[in-house]
Amino acid sequence: MGGTGGITDMPVTESEALATLHRVFGYEAFRGEQEAVIEHVVAGGDAVVLMPTGGGKSLCYQIPALVRPGTGIVISPLIALMQDQVDALRALGVRAGFINSTQDFDERRMVEAEFQAGELDLLYLAPERLRLEGTLELLSRGKISVFAIDEAHCVSQWGHDFRPDYLALSLLGERWPEVPRIALTATATRATHQEITQRLNMPDARHFVANFDRPNIQYRVVPKTEAKKQLLGFLREEHAGDAGIVYCLSRNSVEKTAEFLTRNGIEAVPYHAGLDAGTRAAHQSRFLREEGLVVVATIAFGMGIDKPDVRFVAHLDLPKSVEGYYQETGRAGRDGLPSTAWMAYGLNDVVQQRKLIQSGEGDEAFRRRAAMHLDSMLALCETAQCRRGQLLAYFGQDPDPAGCGNCDTCLTPPETWDGTVAAQKVLSTVVRLKRERGQKFGAGQIIDILLGRRTGKVIQFDHDQLSVFGIGEELSEAEWRGVVRQLLAQGLIAVEGEYGTLVLTEASGAVLRREREVPLRKEPKRPAAARSASGSGRGERKAKTAAAELPEELLPAFEALRAWRAEQAREQGVPAYVIFHDATLREIATVWPTSVAQLGGISGVGEKKLATYGEGVIAVLASLGGPPGATPAPADPAEAAGPDQEDWPGMDAEPEPDDWI
Repeated sequence: MGGTGGITDMPVTESEALATLHRVFGYEAFRGEQEAVIEHVVAGGDAVVLMPTGGGKSLCYQIPALVRPGTGIVISPLIALMQDQVDALRALGVRAGFINSTQDFDERRMVEAEFQAGELDLLYLAPERLRLEGTLELLSRGKISVFAIDEAHCVSQWGHDFRPDYLALSLLGERWPEVPRIALTATATRATHQEITQRLNMPDARHFVANFDRPNIQYRVVPKTEAKKQLLGFLREEHAGDAGIVYCLSRNSVEKTAEFLTRNGIEAVPYHAGLDAGTRAAHQSRFLREEGLVVVATIAFGMGIDKPDVRFVAHLDLPKSVEGYYQETGRAGRDGLPSTAWMAYGLNDVVQQRKLIQSGEGDEAFRRRAAMHLDSMLALCETAQCRRGQLLAYFGQDPDPAGCGNCDTCLTPPETWDGTVAAQKVLSTVVRLKRERGQKFGAGQIIDILLGRRTGKVIQFDHDQLSVFGIGEELSEAEWRGVVRQLLAQGLIAVEGEYGTLVLTEASGAVLRREREVPLRKEPKRPAAARSASGSGRGERKAKTAAAELPEELLPAFEALRAWRAEQAREQGVPAYVIFHDATLREIATVWPTSVAQLGGISGVGEKKLATYGEGVIAVLASLGGPPGATPAPADPAEAAGPDQEDWPGMDAEPEPDDWI
């Protein structure tokens, strides 16, 4: 049975779940759907939970595991993170363990013995281990309180992160029908939601869908010019010294970007599947344990980072789907503090992704589904409306019609224009190349023809003799690239073949016949783009950040607590957030508790952490001489309060037993 609460086999009440939340995790109340989910699972019901990253999904299975008899079994694909997840739980006093391929024989045997003896509250397993009969036999020899299937979207064969081993997880309900199951994911459309239910064979599960909005994240998309330089400017101006993740499409781009950032004074490490396992593990460990490190990773290689103080997620290449983008950007700001999701996006991204779909593996149905995912991603990038609203609508939720006020399109509304004539010029050029020359070319040649440029290739193929040569001089090259990109996004032109040549689509004819108008976003001039990225939008963000930050006079206390936390983390070999989150340190600096008992009232300070770190925190605050502007009170009210009084009430006193309740 769950051991932290000493629960017996008697029915569990809601108050016991709430008491566990306070005692173990240090929180006074549940958030959003957490209470309803936990109450349902504790009572023995199955549940499918869609909740955004940072929304508190883990508590939805951790608390039932702690208060129900037995051990909670957590199925997670994130092998590299299991050690850190277990370390974080053990710091809370939770008896947690894991079994995966990183352990040697003796380590696995020890964990197996703890499980069979009922000495674990939570046991983490990778999904592939459930294909082994030995694992199933082990689970049959212990008492299980709940099965938690994390990252449940991995069961979807049409999803962005399919894992074949997840398809076998339906056996859990067949083999242990009396054990409640909870499937959780941070990203799923309605179709994926239904697929999770069907493939895991959970027809009677109750469904819980939380609000997918992450209001602390500012979503921004900028026109891509020189991506690495744009990234460097973004980091220097807005996130100097912050931890963050940069996503790139290729391993080569990952390596070059990490090297570029390091060369320019921003410490960064690469992370992709081409690195050996030891290097990947070392880089991930550094990112979790060090402050201010940037990790550059491939989009396809999911990191699943459980780090609360990631202040930005940047994309230098276009993600393949909205689901993937949402999950990746969701790794920012898990602590609820202001964070940025920034992406540089250009014409080559669209062409490259279209080519990858056409040349990739899979049948026609798979390519069609991949194209639909890409179309949705392009619509998000090209929207002139609230970007957060478009994101929420994709997941079936109603956005605020007034906009969010914290995305680029809300902070700096883009201009639109009637691009019908410009679209006709592009399409006419494609038509004339095909009809008059029997040729197909990519976007670069089309734009050179429209601009009247007599380049080597234009002269070689006599394209300066075409009637469309030079008819597009009213727009710049950047503007024409924007036109072509938006035509691709709207399906009015398509990419074909290995060389990314442009061809017409069924929808092109209506534009050429003037039966359809083509509204387009204006491409910002390069100086305006810089102002948009770092001017009004940034100022608005800075204001929001300032509201969340401490008053200047409290910053020394916050920094002293961070330094103390870093020392504790180094001594114990765990990430700093395992000790306390930044949000907890901010509240400590604000409240300035003068006793261990007062510290126990801070959110995020549970019973175990209070006992382990309480005196250390109070000592740090005492060393600073008290809150700014406060006059220390005497330890004994009967004593005269003189200006030299140094003792603070309760600073050295042992708390009374009632203080721990």
